[in-house]
Amino acid sequence: MVELDDTDLALLSLLATDGRATFSELATHVNLSVAATKRRVDRLRAQRVITGFTATVDQAALGRPVEAFTEVRYVGTSQPDEMIQEMTQIPEVESVYTIAGDPDMLVRVRARDHAHLQSVINHLRRGGKATGTKTMIVLGSWHR
Repeated sequence: MVELDDTDLALLSLLATDGRATFSELATHVNLSVAATKRRVDRLRAQRVITGFTATVDQAALGRPVEAFTEVRYVGTSQPDEMIQEMTQIPEVESVYTIAGDPDMLVRVRARDHAHLQSVINHLRRGGKATGTKTMIVLGSWHR
């Protein structure tokens, strides 16, 4: 585990909010010089605390406003990598989480509308060794 101080945590929070913030902008918020701020960010990257920078995409603008999480259950002999491989072949699947207990997997799905979501769920159910699903449609969300 990496030891982080309050300045490191503040930098992580700022970068999580805006991964394109300049070192100058970050330095202003954490009361360090630009050079010291860059060294800290470089250290956090070298320590693999920061593993990358991403863009946040408005899925509704892409025509996929419906978000849902589907619990998927598999037959007992299924292997996690086999289940993940199966799910990642479905374009509407945004992420896959293997989890302990029942169910076996949690799948995050994006769809155009409820009819499209239904067809995606039907696809999940038909695939391979899936024995059942339970879907929850997202009404709102909050992210750190």
